[in-house]
Amino acid sequence: MWLLMVNGLVYVVLGFATGRFRRKLLPITPGGVISDAKAALTGKLSHADLTKYNYVQKLLYAGIIAVGVVIVLSGLSIWKPVQFQYLTALFGGYDVARYVHFFCMAAICAFLVLHVALAVLVPKSLRAMIIGR
Repeated sequence: MWLLMVNGLVYVVLGFATGRFRRKLLPITPGGVISDAKAALTGKLSHADLTKYNYVQKLLYAGIIAVGVVIVLSGLSIWKPVQFQYLTALFGGYDVARYVHFFCMAAICAFLVLHVALAVLVPKSLRAMIIGR
């Protein structure tokens, strides 16, 4: 748990400090998400430049970062509900924090399955993930 939390914290801090999140994940517009989702579902989404994320990727990557923050906070409120009583109360109590933690974990698992499935559908993106180009 602590290793994952520290790793995530370093990732988020570096992402904001270097401006990578701003460059890679912004802007996210509803119109862009809808048009890219339609293009993806019809098989017409371009994968010519893998260095640029489409709007659906931007939304999912920003969302999974937010889910990561929420899962850490809900995990802390479950782990030490007395010491983090204000955080636990922010979630609506211990039981609600457990549900939030569970649904965040389900969201991470769904993201992982979707991410791997889509990477397999675009072979050159899978190759770029493995060898870094």
